[in-house]
Amino acid sequence: MRISFEHQPHPRITERKKVGPPTTTAEHVGVNGRIALVLTTVVGTMWCAYAFAGLALVVLPQAIDGGLLTLVQWLSQTFIQLVMLSVIMVGQNILGRASDKRAAMTYQDASAAFHETEQIQKHLRLQDDAINALLDSIDGLEKAIARS
Repeated sequence: MRISFEHQPHPRITERKKVGPPTTTAEHVGVNGRIALVLTTVVGTMWCAYAFAGLALVVLPQAIDGGLLTLVQWLSQTFIQLVMLSVIMVGQNILGRASDKRAAMTYQDASAAFHETEQIQKHLRLQDDAINALLDSIDGLEKAIARS
């Protein structure tokens, strides 16, 4: 009686090792995509938020002179929308970078787990060989006892 096990690694493991972790630079981006990336990068800064705030503050005196309705409209439609757009984008960029770091760490952890699994497979193969050697010895002893 011999132990026989042939490890068959999942094809995804080999494929994943070739590809590596996903990156935003690997994505195909056309002309429109590049324009959107540039605009997003520019608008998603605190400097842009400051510029929008300055632009909105230029017409604040007129909004105050126009009465409460005009002031509320200026506040909601001009100031909050312009300034908060950039501030929210800055926050999203920060969150996105943190998410990218977590994704890279997860990829590295998975890669380490794959390595550990390969080590376990090698260890099990050595144990199978040792068990088979013991079984062969036992078979030899049983046959020698049976002959005597």
